[in-house]
Amino acid sequence: MTTRALAVLGTGSDVGKSLITAGICRLLYRTGVRVAPFKAQNMSLNSFVTPDGYEIGRAQALQAEACGLPPHVDMNPILLKPESDRCSQVVVLGTVFGKQEASAYFDGRQRLWPIVQESYTRLANRYDVMVIEGAGSAAEVNLRKRDLVNWPVVEFADARVLLVADIDRGGVFAQVIGTLDLLEPDERARVCGVIINKFRGDATLFADGVTFLESRTGIPVLGVIPFIRDLRLDQEDSLDLAAPQQMSFASGRVNIAVVLLPHMSNFTDFNALAAEEDVALKYVDTPRALVDADIVIIPGSKNTLADLSYVRDKEFVPFLDHHLQSRHELVGICGGYQMLGRRITDPECVEEGGTGCGLGYLNTETVLAEKKYTAQVEAYPTDFFQDGQGLVRGYQIHMGVTRKMNERPCFRVCRYSILSEDRSQSLAPHNEEFDGAIRYDGLVWGTYIHGVFDEPGFRRAWLNRARVRKGLSPLDMHASKSVTSRLQGELDRWADHLSSHVDLSRLLR
Repeated sequence: MTTRALAVLGTGSDVGKSLITAGICRLLYRTGVRVAPFKAQNMSLNSFVTPDGYEIGRAQALQAEACGLPPHVDMNPILLKPESDRCSQVVVLGTVFGKQEASAYFDGRQRLWPIVQESYTRLANRYDVMVIEGAGSAAEVNLRKRDLVNWPVVEFADARVLLVADIDRGGVFAQVIGTLDLLEPDERARVCGVIINKFRGDATLFADGVTFLESRTGIPVLGVIPFIRDLRLDQEDSLDLAAPQQMSFASGRVNIAVVLLPHMSNFTDFNALAAEEDVALKYVDTPRALVDADIVIIPGSKNTLADLSYVRDKEFVPFLDHHLQSRHELVGICGGYQMLGRRITDPECVEEGGTGCGLGYLNTETVLAEKKYTAQVEAYPTDFFQDGQGLVRGYQIHMGVTRKMNERPCFRVCRYSILSEDRSQSLAPHNEEFDGAIRYDGLVWGTYIHGVFDEPGFRRAWLNRARVRKGLSPLDMHASKSVTSRLQGELDRWADHLSSHVDLSRLLR
């Protein structure tokens, strides 16, 4: 392969590898370079469905957008979705491969490594530059022989390595020097530079630190990147969702509480809502935090039955009952939608087997099944939901079928892309197809559509409905359109930020 490759590896998890990769991709794309992202193996509950119906990590979807490309399954051939501390669902080339414990998964490396090679080769044959994202630490010495994502990919691609460290956590000197000291000599020789990420304060005060690192390691520090507090790009995981800096509820805003489930998935469903100026959104892990919420959302879950038990055990139900008695709204997304019904059965032991009584707020029943449904979807709200809310675009990822009794649907599907007999199709339904269910009073509803709030028309009409219930005047559609426009510009804002603080010419040389 003649394609040039740069690998972004880290001193640990959550140091910013995903966003650094996305930013470099964007900068290269803006110069006219044909560039593509690659991450051999991703562990995340935050996933995305490609236009042809395959499931990949959400971070690689963002990186594809940075490259001006539609997301493709070869960009992330292996996705691990944790179901417990020891077991994950394994998604290979966009479809479910099986459920495995860590030891069994590592033992299967010999079968998976050729898949990684083939995916990388297919991409590399189409693009000038590949930007590879690693996972965890670049110096996971205990996993070296079973590694699928860091050094084997670097060596296969003949890539140079950019090492990213997180100074916000402290101990950045030990991070960088310790990582480099644990590398094999041929691995260390590939490291062309170091980036210090998430710096708070005056970066000139770290000049002595840069000098020390360069003299001690012999490797240039290519940049010290200031922390951006308000950057709104999709995160890879949910480590910071419970952080205390979340906005407080206020009488002049639409107050939205998202229940922070142990196995919460696809939390990026709420990024656009959080960016609205008239919204106060926070993630809550105690029922008392639901007080003063105008809307409560139960999000997606990778283990619906376990998270349903969590909601009961934490005594959320009395607070949800009071919330609805006060004429406030309750929404369920995907697994949260399943929880709102009367019953969830798991005859094939997709999760833990057995039957669980749902919360009973919707007259629906769900049967979990081994086959995973993945599709991109375009839909319109039904007349009962509310006229004038506009088209909804999103994607569905779920295992199971939900049967509505006498509840009306939320959305009428007008187009979808779906895998059928191992082939992808994008088409309009032959018969009328619907999604979701809504209670007779409109205050309880659920949907399988992730990204349901991303389109500004639906989002603003739905928020205005909540504003009117609260006695606030509706806002003009322009408010939400400007939010969407601003979010679409975040990649370029991040790329500009990188360009200002990283010696890119040195890196590219």
